[in-house]
Amino acid sequence: MNDSSTLFALHWWDVAGLAGSVLIVAGFFLLQIGRLRGDGPIYQLINLFGALAILVSLIGGFNISVFLLESIWALIALYGLARSFRSRRQR
Repeated sequence: MNDSSTLFALHWWDVAGLAGSVLIVAGFFLLQIGRLRGDGPIYQLINLFGALAILVSLIGGFNISVFLLESIWALIALYGLARSFRSRRQR
């Protein structure tokens, strides 16, 4: 990584974090344009996997703010997922 010819190098955890960020932003975009429902399981899964991927990326460098944010984001997504499945079962 000390090679001066390399502009920057990504580790696998950096790729996981980038993928998680893309998932969360893409999910939010799809929600805004009406392609996903905010109470649907797909939106909740996108948020859950995005948050988990960002949490994995913290292996490369821990940040308490990001850890708390993404942990809470994942918990909210789990709650939304459980709520979504509960409402489907009641129909």
